[in-house]
Amino acid sequence: MPYFDTASAAPLHPVARQALIAALDEGWADPARLYREGRRARLLLDAAREAAAAAVGCRPDELVFTPSGTRALHAAVAGAAAGRHRTGRHLVHSAVEHSAVLHAAEPFDTTAVGVDRAGRVDAGEFAAALRTDTALACLQSANHEVGTVQPVAEVADACRAAGVPLLVDAAQSLAWGPVPGAWSLLAGSAHKWGGPPGVGLLAVRKGTRFAPQEPADDRESGRAPGFENLPAIVAAAASLRAVRAEAAAEAVRLSALVDRIRTRVPQLVPDVEVVGHDRLRLPHLVTFSCLYVDGEALLTGLDRAGFSVSSGSSCTSSTLTPSHVLKAMGVLSEGNVRVSLPAGTGEEEVTRFLAVLPEVVAEVRGRLGAPPAGRTSGPASAAASAAGASADLVVDSLGKRCPIPVIELAKVIGDVPVGGLITVLSDDEAARLDIPAWCAMRDQDYIGEHPATRGTAYQIRRRT
Repeated sequence: MPYFDTASAAPLHPVARQALIAALDEGWADPARLYREGRRARLLLDAAREAAAAAVGCRPDELVFTPSGTRALHAAVAGAAAGRHRTGRHLVHSAVEHSAVLHAAEPFDTTAVGVDRAGRVDAGEFAAALRTDTALACLQSANHEVGTVQPVAEVADACRAAGVPLLVDAAQSLAWGPVPGAWSLLAGSAHKWGGPPGVGLLAVRKGTRFAPQEPADDRESGRAPGFENLPAIVAAAASLRAVRAEAAAEAVRLSALVDRIRTRVPQLVPDVEVVGHDRLRLPHLVTFSCLYVDGEALLTGLDRAGFSVSSGSSCTSSTLTPSHVLKAMGVLSEGNVRVSLPAGTGEEEVTRFLAVLPEVVAEVRGRLGAPPAGRTSGPASAAASAAGASADLVVDSLGKRCPIPVIELAKVIGDVPVGGLITVLSDDEAARLDIPAWCAMRDQDYIGEHPATRGTAYQIRRRT
């Protein structure tokens, strides 16, 4: 069964498995002790730290291991902000950061820098958001949902000129190479590159003010309290070194497969929007959204067909809200699919995926009663034509979830004349994103939204 969700967690690398087993025998003792077993454990820990630091591009004494990438990000935000508390409590971050960064930043005064439709921030806009009371700036190296690579080096230069430390979430990109630029703090997570879960890393470069906010402990420079999971740390460092050795060749091979998916999916499946940057992106990741499709049903159908993928659609989350990344980009969220290929993925697996996808999408659309694929609009009904261009229509989609409001809109667009107005009433959060996206895809005029007695009223004027 092809596993196409390495952006969530990569399969354990064979080198990681070997290192983990060996370290379970050799690295069980306390590395803080001076007896023989402790010294052996300390040697393993030091070697792992040196290997990880070399991959990150920092000094070994600048890097500590944490229980997860999330803990590394929280520790970085809290520690860096506390270290610069005299400067102020203002934080700058992109609107598409991982939720761990957004949650860690909640206690502070924050400015979220927007992104373009490809999910990329403008370095100049980011620099303009820095203030005299900015304690910390945060920017991911590459987005976890759409794969877009961010201008970290340019932003790092701007932050250095302003005297503001930059934290980089490098969880998605560390497998492919070091993060460029004069960043100040960096976090990563081993399960993203084929290491065992439960190991993160945090690098804090010398000269960066940092006051750990974790409970006091002498281990890991006081930045990650608790007994080190040494076997997992050794396996994480070994696998990072191994995937880096394979990265150049795999990047070329997987990027070609991703290019094929990006090109073929819109050809094979009508009404699809491929999202993310077409060039400045991770080599193994592609995301697309399918109009008139329930994301959860689509993922379930692909799972039955033997493919494991993930989604940013609202109907696949417990909160019933669309991905904040897709929302910030202003792209279609319904029927969203993220494909992230593991190392070793073959052409035959991608061929099978491309063969299965159209059938699964068509089946889901059929069950939802979606309009015919590719239909822009039908002819105006006789009643609508008689009413003239001022005729309007109200679609009550209250209580209905994505993608039903858009499907109901598409079904009635032909019932008003060109120039006629349609108002869609919806209390589904995804409608705020998907109705404007539908209008752009269907060449209709999105007028805007306003509060209604219940929910929100979205207004669309028929253009064609």
